[in-house]
Parts: sequence; C-alpha cells; structure tokens
Amino acid sequence: MGYDNDNIFAKILRGEIPNFTVYEDDETLAFMDIMPRSPGHVLVIPKTPARNMLDASAAQLAACLATVQKVARAQMQAFDADGITTQQYNEDAGGQEVFHLHYHTMPRHAGVAMGPPGNMGDMDEIAANAARIRAAL
Repeated sequence: MGYDNDNIFAKILRGEIPNFTVYEDDETLAFMDIMPRSPGHVLVIPKTPARNMLDASAAQLAACLATVQKVARAQMQAFDADGITTQQYNEDAGGQEVFHLHYHTMPRHAGVAMGPPGNMGDMDEIAANAARIRAAL
C-alpha cells in the first residue's frame, strides 16, 4: 500500500481544502480537527508524503513529535488543561482512517471523558479554540 496523493490531508497541504491552522513550520502543519473529541483537538502532520509511521522517515517522525510537544504545551495553557492525550493510528486494523501520517493531540480535564469520534464540531467554536492555541504559542 502506497501513499495516496489525493487524501484529505494532502489536499489541505495543497490549499484545496480550508483548515484552521494553529502552527506551521518548514516541516509540519498543525490544524484543528473538525470532528473534535475535546475542545482544542489538533492534528499534526508532516508536509511531506508519509502514509503513516511505518513508512515515515526518522526525520518526519522527529519533526512531527517536536510540533506535537509545542502544540501540547500551548493547549495546556490555552485550555487550563490537566493533561494531554496524544493518539496515532497505523493502517486499517490499527484504526487509521486518513492515510497520511498524523498525530491527534487533545487537551484533557480530570474526570471529563473524550467525546465520541465522528461528530462534526461547531466551526465558530473550532475557530475560537484555534485562536486560543495560537495566542498561547
């Protein structure tokens, strides 16, 4: 199984699909998940093709994790969070749905469960949460 240049994240990187960017550098892009499982749910992706961590280079993985850490610190501050959940899935059997390497990073509060997957979020709320994270960065 190879990399599909028409996956949704590749389209976001090409500017074909809008997103709420919170952070970008030469190697990575961090943007809001439009189906958030917690307020402030962010996705971090490499700007170069990688299906998942199984075929990614060490440099792609390192760049993504550096951005995950940077964003997570901002999320902790922006949402007065008690912790962060980071998730990363590989292949169908591993739960991967979009076949471009990506990390989920979600602010968490003690005693508050994550929301269910697959529910579209409120775009105004997502935009406001993106602004909170950008301000913390």
